[in-house]
Amino acid sequence: MSGTAMRFAIPNKGRLEAPTARLLQQAGFRYERSERSLAVPVLDRNIELLFVRADDICELVTDGVADLGVTGLDLVAESGAEIEVLADLGYGHCRLAAAVPNASPVESVADFEGLRVATSHPNTTARFFADKGVTVRTIPLRGSVEVAPKLDIADAVVDLISSGSTMRLNGLRPVIDVIESQAALVRPQGAEEITEVDQAVTMITSVVAARRKKYVLMNAPVSAVADIRALIPGFDAPSIVPLADPTMVAIHSVVDAGSIWDVIPRLKTAGASGILVLPIEQLLL
Repeated sequence: MSGTAMRFAIPNKGRLEAPTARLLQQAGFRYERSERSLAVPVLDRNIELLFVRADDICELVTDGVADLGVTGLDLVAESGAEIEVLADLGYGHCRLAAAVPNASPVESVADFEGLRVATSHPNTTARFFADKGVTVRTIPLRGSVEVAPKLDIADAVVDLISSGSTMRLNGLRPVIDVIESQAALVRPQGAEEITEVDQAVTMITSVVAARRKKYVLMNAPVSAVADIRALIPGFDAPSIVPLADPTMVAIHSVVDAGSIWDVIPRLKTAGASGILVLPIEQLLL
């Protein structure tokens, strides 16, 4: 592929557009794009970004038009294509759920037997109910899935839920989750090794890993080190640096971002002082 730019397909609209752009910027992708740009080069890199619908990215990757892509796991499942998911990216969280009108007697998967189910994910929906031994009639819709029962187009829906507010506004209640989804980094199954792809994957996944961690620095009495090490073991062990005062040390460690709320008060109780929590830009594990 010498001389040919690696093509990276990313969403040009919708819930994945803005967070994907932020991720690329943090990973060091520098590019300039106008609103109408469909493809732009990454500055100082042999990479071309393709701005397309998230729904089309699986097909572009499968057909070899794009060497790498960012799309939703729900779209990967729906495509049924031979695609390798390289990493979950930690944003765009939602779930594909089967829901019915509030007045419906349906309470379980078995109760969907024989129902008409409207969805923008007909393949995933059909597989889900077939695996449960339940026969439904899927009705593919590209949009306005939630209003299908009101229009008597369907008895139930299978649609994406983030907060659930849209379903509530349309008088629907979820019964069961079909799949969990979030943004994912993908490439063709069995793709050849391409330097630009490997480099891009490394840079992106290092940002994703860093978002899940915090760098914590503190001072502590030597006598408290054992207790503090038990609270923040780090990757192998925290770094412990002697200070001018022989009774004190500085402790540096990487901590799960989700545990900071609980860990910081416990560190203070254990004797730590001058506690500083910093973000990490990139982290290679």
